[in-house]
Amino acid sequence: LKPIAMAVAGITLAGQAAAFELGVVAFQMSSETHARCANAVEARATELGWEAQILNSNGALQTHAEQLDNLIQKGVDAMILCMSKPVQFDAQFLAAKEAGIPVTTISSGASPHTMFDVTPNEYIMAAEAAIYTLGTINFEGNILAQRFESNTGARIRGAILDAVLVENPQVEIVGEHSMARTKSWQDDVRNGMSALILQNAGNFDAVWASFDGQALIIDDLLKEAGMEKGDVSLVSIDGGQEVYRRIKDPYSMMTATVAIPFEDMAASAVSMMKQIAVDGTPKDDLVPGPYLFIPATLVDKTNVDEFLNE
Repeated sequence: LKPIAMAVAGITLAGQAAAFELGVVAFQMSSETHARCANAVEARATELGWEAQILNSNGALQTHAEQLDNLIQKGVDAMILCMSKPVQFDAQFLAAKEAGIPVTTISSGASPHTMFDVTPNEYIMAAEAAIYTLGTINFEGNILAQRFESNTGARIRGAILDAVLVENPQVEIVGEHSMARTKSWQDDVRNGMSALILQNAGNFDAVWASFDGQALIIDDLLKEAGMEKGDVSLVSIDGGQEVYRRIKDPYSMMTATVAIPFEDMAASAVSMMKQIAVDGTPKDDLVPGPYLFIPATLVDKTNVDEFLNE
């Protein structure tokens, strides 16, 4: 009986030691939103007693692919990816699916090889930001636009801006820049928008940016150009403490953002993963379709105090 008891104890100890292993990959953690996403996933996974391995691809496509390959080869129990790119990494997503590793993404776009993407409704957010931007100039005047086409969400935001402008011909984009680089994106935005601000000095009333990281750089450029709050409006999407501070700052051009609840999205991604991968709940019982939508909120001077942690 003693060897049997020892064997049972060994199995129990092994079961305790074998914590659920979650691979977490953020595409570019120099971006606040990517970092918030990955850190919140790690925090929620840790609460569940899981082992979370956090990887940062530093905005490099090859690094992202290699990190996904390594996690698949390692045989992690599941993966959650922050701001990944399903089209570029279709092969890795398929390999994970074939290996039986469930994958959930956050703000990445859908893939036939993943369970679902946790995201705000980009179309609703984009419409809010675009219409708010036009409202700040009474739906008449000139704007500058900073785009980002290689991210699904940012691309949708730009497309909805264009759709809104079609119905509001009194507003014209007099200059726009599309961010092309991901690894050195800050320099890309700074160089592109600096030129546009100089070329269009005195000829624009508002600036629309596809995400807040761009807007923060643009805000600095506008201040360097001698502008003061009220000279132009600056509207973006994402949300974060630095943006909220600037909305309140009397010297900042930052006017509004549509705040994405990244922490709530991350917690939902982990909780859903537990229900599906650990508890055995069918995915379709929890999330119909390829998206789990989490509502976002427009933040401006009227409600910024509710979001500012100060």
